[in-house]
Amino acid sequence: MRRPTPGQRTLLAGALLGVLVAVLPAGAYAVASDQPGPAARQVPLRVATYNIRAGAGMDNRFDIARQADAIRQLDLDVVGLQEVDVHWGSRSQWRDLATELAEALDMGVFFGHIYDLDPPPGSPLRREYGIAILSRHPVVHAENHWVTRLSTQVPNPTPELAPGFPEVVVNVRGALVHVYATHLDYRADPYVRRLQVADTLRIMAEDRHHQDRPQQVLLGDLNAPPYAPELQPLWGYVADAWALANGAAGGLTYPASRPAQRIDYVAVSPGITVRQATVPATLASDHLPVVADLTVTRGF
Repeated sequence: MRRPTPGQRTLLAGALLGVLVAVLPAGAYAVASDQPGPAARQVPLRVATYNIRAGAGMDNRFDIARQADAIRQLDLDVVGLQEVDVHWGSRSQWRDLATELAEALDMGVFFGHIYDLDPPPGSPLRREYGIAILSRHPVVHAENHWVTRLSTQVPNPTPELAPGFPEVVVNVRGALVHVYATHLDYRADPYVRRLQVADTLRIMAEDRHHQDRPQQVLLGDLNAPPYAPELQPLWGYVADAWALANGAAGGLTYPASRPAQRIDYVAVSPGITVRQATVPATLASDHLPVVADLTVTRGF
């Protein structure tokens, strides 16, 4: 992981405490009453994914304070944010949105850039755009993984590996949880999204290889409906929290003023209980957030 810039301020706090992550036997995405094990091991975790459109709302007006208020009302432990500008350009007033939101919400932040460009003339600050993960709980590890992307910043791009898939390991009162945030390709052709799903599964599987069944949460704007063919391999690895809690219907997230598509997701690995999933109404961005109340398990 490259050395963080001011725009990539990583607040890493806490310690591993010698805790080994433990999850339930493979197979069950249970309701809370079915979760086995002593109640003392069960820890609530409230997460969300939210595409913030570089600080602009449905009215196309930049207002990062409005977005901070919208997120604050969700009372989250962890949130993954897409379309985050860090000194990127005039549309977001050249501001560091990742750091500003984290400070406004009293949360730690890890920013994973997708693009990292030279500063504009007269400025020492690099132009960055990407994905942020904010957490109330201590982060004991953070990494910005590389996945296949089709750049919007170079002429005649070809799909190639690039950064922009951040992961943090969060210590949730003794339960270690791997949280990933992503933003898949927006184009109608699913080719790049299919490659990105394969990269995502490879990266998440590496964590399973190094740790016995880690607790994993994926937050993201996948730019495709849940039944899209390119997403099906993903659902073989993690489960869609909205579908677990509510069934297949509903959960529309885009556009925020009159949602017609479900393209934003919280997904969980086996062993994590989904107690509730909601899509709160807000016009602070052009997407709606997806919020999930989870139960994770402390180590034995």
